[in-house]
Amino acid sequence: MSFASPIFLWYFMPALLVVVWLTPRSARNLVVALFSLLFYVWGAGTFVFLLLACIAVNYAAGRLVEPGRGGASERSRKLWLAATASFDVGILAIWKYGTFAQQQFHALVHDFGGSTGSVLRIALPIGISFFTFHHLSYVIDVYRGVRPAQRHPVAFVTYIAMFPQLIAGPIVRYHEIADQLPERRPDRLGDFAAGFPRFAHGLAKKVIVADSIGPIADSIFALSSNQLTTPAAWLGALAYALQIYFDFSGYSDMAIGLGRMLGFRLPENFARPYSAVSITDFWRRWHMSLSRWFRDYLYIPLGGNRGSAGRTYFNLYLVFALVGFWHGANWTFLIWGLYHGSWLVLERVTGYRSWADERLRVLRRLFTYFVVVVGWVFFRAPNLHAAGSMLQAMFVPRFGPLPDTVTAAANTQRTLTFALALLVVLIPGRFVLGRFLEASTSRIGSLARVGVTAVAAPYAAVLVAAGTFSPFLYFRF
Repeated sequence: MSFASPIFLWYFMPALLVVVWLTPRSARNLVVALFSLLFYVWGAGTFVFLLLACIAVNYAAGRLVEPGRGGASERSRKLWLAATASFDVGILAIWKYGTFAQQQFHALVHDFGGSTGSVLRIALPIGISFFTFHHLSYVIDVYRGVRPAQRHPVAFVTYIAMFPQLIAGPIVRYHEIADQLPERRPDRLGDFAAGFPRFAHGLAKKVIVADSIGPIADSIFALSSNQLTTPAAWLGALAYALQIYFDFSGYSDMAIGLGRMLGFRLPENFARPYSAVSITDFWRRWHMSLSRWFRDYLYIPLGGNRGSAGRTYFNLYLVFALVGFWHGANWTFLIWGLYHGSWLVLERVTGYRSWADERLRVLRRLFTYFVVVVGWVFFRAPNLHAAGSMLQAMFVPRFGPLPDTVTAAANTQRTLTFALALLVVLIPGRFVLGRFLEASTSRIGSLARVGVTAVAAPYAAVLVAAGTFSPFLYFRF
């Protein structure tokens, strides 16, 4: 069930909010947990049992890894932590990477002249990458003593299965939300007033912008290598860069707004990433909850930048190889992660990452955007051969008319939306509308809330009613 679907907008969300408002505060977590499980069943069916099994294992593990638990030794706690983390990663590996591993094995056998049976296709449970990271965050935070183990099963289910962030984030580390799980919520109307404009803002970004630009990118990435021209390739790369930003940040805005309406403050996930002046800066702004997760639970435990320069570079490469592969079981994602890791290492080697933000700001913003757009080709292309063809067309001049499929996709309305979206991402980087929407004392915030709620949201709702919405891009990860 998509947030941008009629069934969600006109039935599921209103029903949930009415029930939450009518029930006592002590029942909030139970209501959110039940509706979240219903939401997951709607989209994933029987995979809800896999989710519940993972919840049960990690809930029990939290009590076993907690410091001071009945005099348990440090060795015992470490063993339980390792076992639980292995279970969580194993579940993710089987369901997300099992088919890919089989394909690579079969290809290797065939290269040596052997033969194998058919590949067993394993369906991917939606949201598995996100709820796995939530489980790992929980057991690690409890093991470290950052927060105590959760004693209330319903509260734990609420944290893991909370539907706004279950399918595509933000990734909420346990210590960020543990203090919000006790059922205290004094201002339901205030939460709604702050959350709904944020939700409407995300809906508009998704339906009005991302879904308009998406067909342009899709039509170009579907071209064969001999149809690609340099203008078409750059148009496709730029269109996808805009589509994925407005799609994913739109989802995050909707999730944050929904969470706020339910009384939860979810972490920010975007801060105008295309305003970055370096790739280091980009990863402080893009999918921030993922960056923070890898920083806290992998990069720093590996030693971060506290060791030698070589060790730091190794840590960065390893982390970004995993960041890439986390997004999907395809070599293109691994290359995309290593591509970004290489730029991060280069910025450290040259000292570029330490430059003051205002130094050559405009040129550095444009160069960083160029680097990011080129990287998106690996992320979007179905395979390395297609990515290579796209990049060749981008950098080896080849001209000609746009194919009919592209001109049909790039109609007047979509081209205008593309141009306006490009203008939006290139304006000065300090203007973050999501923050203004929640700034109750700001005149700009008040005007933005009125504009989004009175104009953008109704128009987006009309588009949804007309059936022009599409699934969120990050649902596949």
